[in-house]
Amino acid sequence: MPIIIPKDLPAYKILNKEKIFVMDKDRAGKQDIRPIEIAIVNLMPTKEETETQLVRLLSNSPLQVNITFIQTATYKPTHVSGDHMERFYRSLADVKNQKFDGMIITGAPVENMPFEQVDYWKELVEIFDFADKNVTSTIYICWGAQAALYYHFGIDKKPLPQKMFGIFPTKAVVEHDMLLKGMDDVFYVPNSRHTEADQRAIEECEKLKILARSDEAGIAILKTHDNKKFFFMGHSEYDRFTLKKEYERDINKGLKIDKPKNYFIGDSLEVNMSWRSTANLLFYNWLNYYVYQVTPFVL
Repeated sequence: MPIIIPKDLPAYKILNKEKIFVMDKDRAGKQDIRPIEIAIVNLMPTKEETETQLVRLLSNSPLQVNITFIQTATYKPTHVSGDHMERFYRSLADVKNQKFDGMIITGAPVENMPFEQVDYWKELVEIFDFADKNVTSTIYICWGAQAALYYHFGIDKKPLPQKMFGIFPTKAVVEHDMLLKGMDDVFYVPNSRHTEADQRAIEECEKLKILARSDEAGIAILKTHDNKKFFFMGHSEYDRFTLKKEYERDINKGLKIDKPKNYFIGDSLEVNMSWRSTANLLFYNWLNYYVYQVTPFVL
C-alpha cells in the first residue's frame, strides 16, 4: 500500500523515481480504507531532506499511511522557503483537536544548549503533552529523544569528549521485542551528536526498558513499558550521503573533525551503507506492531 503525501511535496517526485508507491490525497480519498495517521514534527534544518528520509521508511509497509507535517510556530526555519512551510506544514494549534495513530519527533542541531534555552522549548513541551494524550505511539529521534527523556523522566544530557560520528555496531539486549524482529545479531546505527543522555539515569529508571546498546555509542534504543514512547538515540533515518555532507560541511568550515567511523570504504569517500535494512525494519516494525495493531479503528 502507498504512502499518502501531497503531489507537489518535493519528496513525492524523489520517491516516485525510486519506485516507491506514493499516492496523492485525491486518489487516496477514493479508496475504501482508513489510512494510518502519522504526524511528523520536523525540527531538522534540512526540512526537505528529512521529509524524504522519513517518508521513504514509512512507505515500506502494506498499510496506507497519511502524513501530516508539523512545525513549531514559535521558530521560523532559515534553511527552507517560507512557501514550503506554509504549503506543507501545520502548527500544533492546527491539529490540537485531532488524534494520530503515530508521531515522529526528529532531532535538532541545538544539543549544546540547555533545553530550556531552546527558542521553541515551551512549544515542544506542549507537543510532548499532546502526544501523550492524542497519539498511540511516538518515536523520538536523537536530540528529540534526549529532550523527551529530560521532560518526562528528568534525565539530563551530558557533553561527550568528542563528537559521536559514524556508523556503530549495535546489539539487542532483550529477546523477542517486536521492534527488533528480523534484526541481525549485530546491526548498524548512524550517530552524529555531541551529547548523550545520562546512561546511568536511564538504566536506573524503572519506567524505561533498554532494547539495544552499542559498545562504543552507548544505549541505542529504548522505550517505555507501555510502548507509547520509543527513543532512537541515533539517526537510522539518515540516507547514504547524510554523514558525508556533514563531514564535508565541517571540513569546509575549517573545523577539526575525524572521518565518520565505519562509514567510508577504506581511504576513499565511497560510502558503505550498512544500516539500510536496520532502518527499514525499525520503522516497519514500529508501524505494524506498535501502531497499526493497537490503534483504535475510530480515532
